[in-house]
Amino acid sequence: MNRIYMDNAATTRVTEPVFEAMKPYFCEKFGNPMSVHSFGRESRRAVEEARRQVAAALNADSREIYFTGCGTESDNWALRGAAYARGNTRRTLVTTTIEHHAILHTAEQLEKEDFKVVYVPVDEFGIVKLDEMEKAITEDVFLVSVMTANNEIGTIQPIEEIARMAHAKGALFHTDAVQAIGSVKIDVKAMGIDLLSLSGHKFHAPKGVGALYMKNSVHIERLIRGGAQERTQRAGTENLASIVGLGKAIELATADIDAHNAKLIEMRDHMISEILTRIPETRLNGDATRRLPGNVNVSVRYIEGESLLLSLDLKGIAASSGSACTSGALDPSHVLLAIGLPHEIAHGSLRLTMNEENTMEEVDTVVEALVEIVKRLRAMSPLYHAEKQ
Repeated sequence: MNRIYMDNAATTRVTEPVFEAMKPYFCEKFGNPMSVHSFGRESRRAVEEARRQVAAALNADSREIYFTGCGTESDNWALRGAAYARGNTRRTLVTTTIEHHAILHTAEQLEKEDFKVVYVPVDEFGIVKLDEMEKAITEDVFLVSVMTANNEIGTIQPIEEIARMAHAKGALFHTDAVQAIGSVKIDVKAMGIDLLSLSGHKFHAPKGVGALYMKNSVHIERLIRGGAQERTQRAGTENLASIVGLGKAIELATADIDAHNAKLIEMRDHMISEILTRIPETRLNGDATRRLPGNVNVSVRYIEGESLLLSLDLKGIAASSGSACTSGALDPSHVLLAIGLPHEIAHGSLRLTMNEENTMEEVDTVVEALVEIVKRLRAMSPLYHAEKQ
């Protein structure tokens, strides 16, 4: 059975060029980058080259890039670091109702520490309501945090406009760009970004490495203390091979975004059209055009998302559900509820996420499988038959 992987928003494979770049730093060039001897200097050069590659991809200065363990750490550092920055007297964080849990759970913790958090709503397509955002940003706000693109429904936010709102009130602006790298052109200078989080495994680097961009003029509190690594801002021996992989991967991912996106958009739009046309009572979640090029998120009425997932998996197709049930929770995705979906429809959601390694043939295979699966599951659904009587 040929397997088809369409869960690239969850993680991507390490590609051969990235793996080849990493290989020497496991067994041959293994020195600690903080050591002063030749082994250490060799490793330090590799770390600094990766830092340069990440900076170039974001139009940043190399000194503005700090390597972390993942996007979640970077998010935590941005929020908690800004909250506890020396000299900060402001007590309000502004974010949105559809952020990743790395942001939402950190915000909840800050609330327990007597900070105020304002959660700005989104419209039915998952786009931040800008009038509500502007009202939320007061003189007491220290940070506004809005993701560049949503990890579930793929909606891309008006980052530049929100950053201007934040700066007008003297607040910093942070964006979780974990899902956007390689799909959205990011220029931290032009977009007015003060802090940005990214994670390597979303664009073919290994798991366990990420980065935080911090504008040179921004000073936030350290999250992890210990040694003098990362210019004393992030302690812990550098994950050498993975950092090298991150640098190579981001360089490749951002080399030709337009051509990369053109292929994905063609596949994405074809899949959406086929699903909505051939499977009755389905709906697209998120904006039809202002979305990540490889993201398809649909709700299928009368069917649980987990049933769709398991049935697709039996056919060798990897996807994910719009419901949080697969992680042990009983509630559907907070993102789908935030865009106004009722529980029963949110529970029947499916996310298919592609990258440049997928093909149109795979898209057609997945659609055919989905048509058959939905027909079979609905035939067994008492709710479906009750509604149709």
